[in-house]
Order: sequence, then structure tokens, then C-alpha cells
Amino acid sequence: MSEAESRTFPSRPFVGASIAVIRDGLVLLAARANEPMRGVWTLPGGLVEVGETLAEAALRELSEEVGLTAEVVGVLSPTEIIVRDEAGRARHHYVVHPHAALWRGGEPVTGPEALGVRWANLSEIGTLETTPGLIGTLREAFARVAGRGTA
Repeated sequence: MSEAESRTFPSRPFVGASIAVIRDGLVLLAARANEPMRGVWTLPGGLVEVGETLAEAALRELSEEVGLTAEVVGVLSPTEIIVRDEAGRARHHYVVHPHAALWRGGEPVTGPEALGVRWANLSEIGTLETTPGLIGTLREAFARVAGRGTA
């Protein structure tokens, strides 16, 4: 059984971490390369590995997926993503813990987990197909970063 198949119809939710990297008033988005929600814009992120903190997972995924470095400035409200099949069974279930961060280095590049990357402002995000709850997470991220005196 492949790793992707083992995430289908899980017996428990998977824990993930994501990261809203803000640079000059813009946030980095990545288009998902994998199912579920292939091609949908979201934050870089992925599953937390054993022994890793949520922030460590978010920073690792950022580096692996798009080649950036950042400084985490805070944890944001978690998002649950539950995708059900036609019978109502949970086909996918993730609990994602997003983080607000400030860009520290690198330019984003696509890799095997991202079909595309882009910097966007909040008004642009409303015109994109995004993962559930993303706009609320981003508003919270911008507020957290602004509270540090930088955005």
C-alpha cells in the first residue's frame, strides 16, 4: 500500500502543519500537486513527523516544498479538513496547525509537492480556488505579523 493510499479512509485524523510566510504585505501560496485538492491554492505544509514540533514541521515543509526560510512568529487557529465520499464516510481527515511567519530568505520554487507558487495579497486570494478556511487563517496570520510591527 502506498503512502497516499494509507491516507484514504483513515482510522484516525492526520496531524499536519502549515506556514503563512509574509513578505512585504504578501503571503506565499502554493498550488497542491497531490490529492486531495490537486491544483488548489494553499499554504506550504504537510504531515508532522514523529519527534518534530509543529513549528519544526512547518519550517521543514517550507524548505522542502518551496525552498524558503522563515521565522515563525506565532501559531494560528487549527483547521480541520474532512473530505467525505458519497456515502458520508471520511475519505480524508486532516487537522492542520498553521503558523504565521516572516520571510527570511530564498525565492520560491516549485517542486514535487507544488504545481505553482505565488505571492498574493488578501484581496487576490478571494479570486482563487483555495483550501477550506484559508482566508480566515490568512487574516489571522496578517494580524499576528502586524502585531510584531512588521508586515
